[in-house]
Amino acid sequence: MKTPTISLILLLIFSSSSAASAAGDFLQCLSEKLDNYSSISNVVYTASNSSYTSILKSSIYNLRFDTESTPKPHAIITPEHESQIPPVIHCAKKAGLEIRTRSGGHDYEGLSYVSRVPFLVIDLINLSEVTIDVGSKTAWVEAGATTGSLYYRIAEKSPVLGFPAGVCLTLGVGGHFSGGGYGYMLRKYGLAADHVIDARIVDVHGRILDRGSMGEDLFWAIRGGGAASFGVVVAWKVRLVDVPEKVTVFSVARTLEQNATKLIHRWQYVAPNIDDNLSMGVMISRSSTTQNGTTPTIRASFTGLFLGGTDKLLPLMQQSFPELGLMRENCTETSWIKSTVAFAGNPIGTPLQILLNRTQPQKGFSKQKSNYVKEPIPQQGFEGLLEQFFKAEEATRGFLLFVPYGGKMAEISESAIPFPHRGGNLYMISHRIAWEEENARDSERYVSWSRRLEDYMTPYVSSNPRGAYLNYRDLDIGVNNDVGETSYAQASVWGRKYFRNNFDRLVWVKTMVDPGNFFRNEQSIPPLHSKWK
Repeated sequence: MKTPTISLILLLIFSSSSAASAAGDFLQCLSEKLDNYSSISNVVYTASNSSYTSILKSSIYNLRFDTESTPKPHAIITPEHESQIPPVIHCAKKAGLEIRTRSGGHDYEGLSYVSRVPFLVIDLINLSEVTIDVGSKTAWVEAGATTGSLYYRIAEKSPVLGFPAGVCLTLGVGGHFSGGGYGYMLRKYGLAADHVIDARIVDVHGRILDRGSMGEDLFWAIRGGGAASFGVVVAWKVRLVDVPEKVTVFSVARTLEQNATKLIHRWQYVAPNIDDNLSMGVMISRSSTTQNGTTPTIRASFTGLFLGGTDKLLPLMQQSFPELGLMRENCTETSWIKSTVAFAGNPIGTPLQILLNRTQPQKGFSKQKSNYVKEPIPQQGFEGLLEQFFKAEEATRGFLLFVPYGGKMAEISESAIPFPHRGGNLYMISHRIAWEEENARDSERYVSWSRRLEDYMTPYVSSNPRGAYLNYRDLDIGVNNDVGETSYAQASVWGRKYFRNNFDRLVWVKTMVDPGNFFRNEQSIPPLHSKWK
């Protein structure tokens, strides 16, 4: 082991003392800013607090960012009311600390709770109230609420209302809605962000603004453009959607030996063009052909939600996709709310209270990427793609997810909100590689395999720019500078992949509302500075 140099020792001492000083300055500022400091002191946690570590870890989804070397926040604030956030912003600026805002902890690159510069975390876990108004078919949802709790509260009030958001039940709506947010009703109703009709945000000046006072430009930006670039969203008002009393869920699995490759190839012609009441995705993963797992293969699971009964679904599938061979025994009729439980990986009869469980069910190490397909991939392209999964040891716990577009997604303008991937996209491909803690030392090997798979897909996915989905955050596609200014050209490298031409308007909005770039991260929208306009 190398002996630390004098300069390194001094740097560590300085960094430690500087961190302690920043944290002390922040706490001192809060005590001076508030007439009644005790009103907020019980929701401020520093490393000296016995609950600090458990609170920090409670909402970490990706264990790649829960290691000893991972930078830790100087403080975690868990506000119980939106009024507690403005003094936090004021004092963070005064102490020279960045702010990271966490609602559910699902950011795939950990940006909601990790920074390379001194920072604090505003954890919105206590702002989780959901208020349903059946008469107006709307809901106010605080940013720390989960998608599961939103679904549960809707079902409490009505069996024929729903909301088109994510399959994972522990997603925090603060980040999920601000990046777009999709689920099994996207072909019928579009994204979660398409249904946001008001919001409350705390801006860089500590003002609590709603749609009327923030203006339409900022309101546009936070619905799909990543709200963390512009302030701290504390609540969303959303428009609920109609769902039938009875829906049908189905799943059909096929292996390579059962013509999975041909079925996937055929699927891409059917799924984006079929009745928009049906969303049928494909998950591809490693499997085996025998019960004892001696013969490896690839399994393709065709899973769908139909907003109607089985008697209507079966003729539709027989007409459009007879090759799949969907049978009545593959289908289950149920309520929309029970379908949300099933799609999260639970038995369909699981008590609905599971929707209120915030505990992350599948913590692990992972890397995720996304792409968009505009032209059907030839069958040999799929053969090569599946071969990547079949041969690579790293792919044991990996999967590919194909999400069909078309329907409502093709009807909404790409500039309606910052999320631009609308008409012209047949489907999205997401690929995720996961590994266990015992392989943590080999993390780079798994990440490298993910990049090789990405390289393989280059000829088959969108280009100029190569599209990506913000909520499947990927720092491989480009990052800002940790300190100092980031040029428009540098940020455009990743920004146009997420937002295409909407990136320019996002930069303009950022320049108007946060010209000093206080709300920043590795992929936050930069303001346009005069020297590089």
